Amino acid sequence: MKVLILKAILLGFLLCTPMLFSQDVGEGLWGGYDGEWNHVSSQLIALAEATPADKFGWRPGTGVRSTSEVYMHIVSANFYMLSLIGQKPPAGVSMGMGKTVTSKVEVIDWLKRSLEAVKQAHLAVKPGDLTRKVEIDGVHTTVDGIYLRLIVHNNEHMGQLIAYARMTGVVPPWSKN
Repeated sequence: MKVLILKAILLGFLLCTPMLFSQDVGEGLWGGYDGEWNHVSSQLIALAEATPADKFGWRPGTGVRSTSEVYMHIVSANFYMLSLIGQKPPAGVSMGMGKTVTSKVEVIDWLKRSLEAVKQAHLAVKPGDLTRKVEIDGVHTTVDGIYLRLIVHNNEHMGQLIAYARMTGVVPPWSKN
């Protein structure tokens, strides 16, 4: 009897296993590159939108990027790294734009544009293109390496922006504490 019950449980598990693995894993954490990109993008936008406009000029110390400058650094870097793999940046993008684009509305607009540009570029890339060689500052990498750098860079500055937010009394919207 016990063996029969164990076999029934095992059979039930085996029948349900394909359903566990057939779920769409492209959204959010653990969803591969696209899921992770969507996750960091949504958090960056949510944090920027939750930050009061008067906090965009805040900086933790002299000579350190302000909140708006960090966001605009992300924007510039996103477009720059895309340019390394052949994506032309939109008009108005420059490495110095972090000093000139400082209002909350403009910063969020540029942030959304840059995040969407990376998302669309990655969705359009063919798997074989990911191994294409790219050279940056004398270092050889691949298109896939550029996309990896993009996601790491955006997450790195997400951590910085969370610290900025906490230091100015802003609680990240997804945080319960």
